[in-house]
Amino acid sequence: MAFLFDTDAISELLRPRPAAAYVKWIMKVPREEQFTSAVVIGELYKGAYRSNDRERHLSNIEQKILPAVTVLPYDIGIAKVFGNIRAHLEDTGMILPDADIQIAATAIAHNLQLITGNLRHFNRISGLNLNHVLANSRKR
Repeated sequence: MAFLFDTDAISELLRPRPAAAYVKWIMKVPREEQFTSAVVIGELYKGAYRSNDRERHLSNIEQKILPAVTVLPYDIGIAKVFGNIRAHLEDTGMILPDADIQIAATAIAHNLQLITGNLRHFNRISGLNLNHVLANSRKR
């Protein structure tokens, strides 16, 4: 099984003391099974540009994150999945930010498990395969 890492799943690894169980788990995941979305990379860049320590965060993205994960583009196939999810969420009154839906759509379109600590948000999306390793690691 391959994985798509949400923004918080990547950021966790850059913390001074990341969740130990999560780090132990990710060390066992082969590089070829590690993916993220271009949308996640955009969120990371936004955070870096808003940070007081901009250069360190930009360096982390470019020197640590980008070489370590395959970045999947946001394309027409994913946009179609996004539209379907967004329409369903609007119909049920369970709106989420577009970026979260785009990230979920990427995971669904590529049949990847989404690694996120934000299970409450993503539980609203049917057909999304959520992995609880990060959320469970933070509980300890």
